[in-house]
Amino acid sequence: MKFKLNIEKHDYDTKIKHIREFIQDGDKVRVWIWFRGRENVHPELGDKLAQKIIEDVSDIATVEKPPVKEGRNMMFTLIPKK
Repeated sequence: MKFKLNIEKHDYDTKIKHIREFIQDGDKVRVWIWFRGRENVHPELGDKLAQKIIEDVSDIATVEKPPVKEGRNMMFTLIPKK
């Protein structure tokens, strides 16, 4: 699932809903946060968005691989709770 830093609330809610569906089906979800242009100089905004995503699905998912920024993307993996 790909996110941009400047995502609107409705788009965010829709993507979280899809992540929940995938997790409930027993699938892993890899989340990318995409940085464009000058957003690269503010990795703390990506960390903030990643923590918000993790908190919103924490009741059904855990973090398998913590958020790591690689180039223009920040990536982490969520897995279903046992």
